[in-house]
Amino acid sequence: MSTRHKRKRDRARRHQIVSTRSAPVPAVAFRKANRVERLAYSRRQAAETLGVSISTIDRRVVPTMDTVKTPWGQRLIPVDELERFVLEHLEPGRLPAAPRPAGRPPSLPEPVVDRVRRENARGRTLGEIARGLTADGVSTAHGGRRWWPSTVRAVLLRASAGAEEMPG
Repeated sequence: MSTRHKRKRDRARRHQIVSTRSAPVPAVAFRKANRVERLAYSRRQAAETLGVSISTIDRRVVPTMDTVKTPWGQRLIPVDELERFVLEHLEPGRLPAAPRPAGRPPSLPEPVVDRVRRENARGRTLGEIARGLTADGVSTAHGGRRWWPSTVRAVLLRASAGAEEMPG
C-alpha cells in the first residue's frame, strides 16, 4: 500500500465517530410558529433586496453598518441594520411637475403675429406669407433662416387659440 493511501486512510479514521454505540436522542418538542422573522441577510440577499450589485453592497453599504462575521467567513447583515440604512438614506418623492404645453414656447414679437394675421385675412396663401416674411428678413421665432408655410400655419393656429382663450 502506498504512503499516500495510508495517510488518506488514517485521516479518514481520525474523522470517524469514536463510539459506535448509539446514544439516546433527546426528545425535542416542536412548536408551530405563526410568524418567522428573518434575522440577517447574506450580502447577496441584501443586494437583491436593495436592487444593487454585490460590489455596491461591499463598497457602500457594509462599511456603514455593523455586520456579523461567521466562523466560516461569511458576512451577514442584520435586518435591523439594513432597515436603519434604508431609513437614513430615504428621500421624499418629488411632487409631479405641472404639465407643460407640447412644442416650443411661442417667442414671436406681437407685430409679426399681427402681420401674419392681416395678410391671411387679405386672402394671401400660407406660402405667399412665408415668402414675404423671408424676403423682408423677418427672423423666425427660433432663429430659422426662412419661413415655411407650416410655420405660418402654426402662428395662425396659436394666434387664434390665444384669441379664444383671452376674455374679450
